[in-house]
Amino acid sequence: MNKILLLTILAMAFGCKNQSIDYPETRKDAVKDTIFGVEIEDPYRWLEDDNSEETAQWVEAQNKVTFEYLESLPGREKIKNRLTELWDYPKTGTPFNVSGRWFIFKNDGLQNQSVLYTMESPDDEPELIMDPNTLSDDGTVAFSGMDVSPEGKYLVYKIARSGSDWNEIFVMDIETRELLDDHIEWVKFSGVSCYADGFFYSAYEQPQTGQELSVSNQGQKIYFHKYGTKQEQDELIFANPEQPNRMYSAGIDSRYKYLFIVESESTSGNGLYIKKLDSGNSNIIKLAEGFENDFSPIEIADNKLLVNTNSGAPKYRVIAFDLNNPAPDNFTEVIPESENTLQNVSFCGNKLFAHYMEDAKSKINILSTTGQHLGSVNLPGICSAGNMRGTYSETTAFYSYSSYNTPGTILQYDTETGKSEVFFEPEVKFNPEDFIVKQDFYESKDGTKIPMFIIHKKGIELNGTNPAMLYGYGGFNISLTPSYSTSVLYYIEQGGVYAVANLRGGGEYGEKWHKAGTKMQKQNVFNDFIAAAEYLIDTGYTNSEKLTIRGGSNGGLLVGAVTNQRPDLIKVALPAVGVMDMLRYHKFTIGYAWASDYGRADDSKEMFDYLLGYSPLHTVKAQDYPAILATTADHDDRVVPAHTFKYISRVQELNTGDLPTLVRIDVKAGHGSGKPTSKIIEEYTDIYAFVFHHTGIKVE
Repeated sequence: MNKILLLTILAMAFGCKNQSIDYPETRKDAVKDTIFGVEIEDPYRWLEDDNSEETAQWVEAQNKVTFEYLESLPGREKIKNRLTELWDYPKTGTPFNVSGRWFIFKNDGLQNQSVLYTMESPDDEPELIMDPNTLSDDGTVAFSGMDVSPEGKYLVYKIARSGSDWNEIFVMDIETRELLDDHIEWVKFSGVSCYADGFFYSAYEQPQTGQELSVSNQGQKIYFHKYGTKQEQDELIFANPEQPNRMYSAGIDSRYKYLFIVESESTSGNGLYIKKLDSGNSNIIKLAEGFENDFSPIEIADNKLLVNTNSGAPKYRVIAFDLNNPAPDNFTEVIPESENTLQNVSFCGNKLFAHYMEDAKSKINILSTTGQHLGSVNLPGICSAGNMRGTYSETTAFYSYSSYNTPGTILQYDTETGKSEVFFEPEVKFNPEDFIVKQDFYESKDGTKIPMFIIHKKGIELNGTNPAMLYGYGGFNISLTPSYSTSVLYYIEQGGVYAVANLRGGGEYGEKWHKAGTKMQKQNVFNDFIAAAEYLIDTGYTNSEKLTIRGGSNGGLLVGAVTNQRPDLIKVALPAVGVMDMLRYHKFTIGYAWASDYGRADDSKEMFDYLLGYSPLHTVKAQDYPAILATTADHDDRVVPAHTFKYISRVQELNTGDLPTLVRIDVKAGHGSGKPTSKIIEEYTDIYAFVFHHTGIKVE
């Protein structure tokens, strides 16, 4: 890079109209695409090259401006100290049993990564088996999955580095805690399933050097690895070179009799195959065609494969395939569809635990393997319950519940008596009774009733002066159910009202609710979110000078689109790792898999026009914008950071207002998974300093 260009990026700045911050100048190229006869300018496409020196210098220059601004804001030290204090309490995950041995994750409070322990029985003192904090100096190597060999000898586990979706697999001898030489690379969107003398996993070919975080992920295959061998010797189990964009994952029933292969093209809808494992020459049989419906294997009982599906049941049901004659049309119904959405089903103690969502709140019914209703699990009010985790036939199982003011509490459950006892209850540094958790319903633009959780301190006045933060997602059949977040609790503690809207596009009310927020109906999601903001204002919770909107990934797209459409409605926008370029999203990493929700610009002229009409990058215009703090990370290979880079460059170019429009680019971090505690606290310190400054919250 020549010195003039380097000095331009680092030092030269241009001032957007009426703005008090000098942003680094972002070079514009004369790059254009013609799609269905329409010319689309893309002047910031050079920022898609995450390996270029110029992009690196742009990142450095933007971060310099952002962090200088954030560090000048008042109350930062108090924010960080209280966040750290609230975070610092012992946390325990739900115990789970694999191959006759119990495992549990624990965190003493501020450890960057939770630590894996093992025990012979739930009553034993846990013994440390794997501490990912020892794998890096800064906590950026995360444990990302595991299984145990059938006889309990080997722990097979995955790790992820710096937040990337790429995983590596290692094998540990549980008795000696020694690592074998086995090392598997280029694993992505895969579990590990142990069987006999090895394990199944899914992987891609090694990408070209420099393209690891951006190249389109194609050609996933299922392999079987034998302990003590090299990866290049692994047996290819399943591949479909004619369909390179499809993904394949392998699973095994708890008695190691059948291999399940799940085939998918996107985040919802899949095909299902099965293969008998104790017969080496058995064929792989297709049980369900993709990709309109979901087929999730539960367990094998009475020689029948139980599957949770929305085929013929938009709110899901359980069906059973007869393994004596496995065929797509040879199934019976075990649990029929009900008025509530069946989210998932666990198999413990030879019983089915059907986890429903009732207006986005948890409800668990207990049934026999033939569908006879046996009762329900008592849950406390507005909460989310985790999956019941136990063994095929033993009576001891565990589950968790949490809510916005209640961290994860673990209960031990007797599948025979139906009694629950507290196994672990966290000791937190606040009083949960000081906060109110409620659920309201409001009307969207077309009259659809939308549920919204609202959380605030007791005693606040609904006089329209309270700061409020509205969170949403609205996509990919993902449901937002009540859950605890230390960062959210801190915001509420400081006097903010926190609201979570269950927008269309999610899975709260089944597949119809999901489809109502996809493709040519995506504007419904934005309308639902806008209506939520208007409801909070109209009912006296807040006003437009006090309202922050927030969302990540698909929720970042939501925030970007709504900010462009209704900047008058909000004071602060927090789009995180957002999908901002709706014309090119499918060209990077796994982006093509999102087309089932979004559609693609090359599908049709109608689809192109629709995407262009709301794409955050392409709908930025000359207007006054709210204060924006966009966040992304250098190792995000799910939603590549170029989305945010291009979007914020466009906003900085066209914003006519005087509020800051900044981008915070984290290093050695990804889409969010596995982020160390220290980085999370740093990020929320910055976010809240920004939000508090612009919405008038004085730090206590």
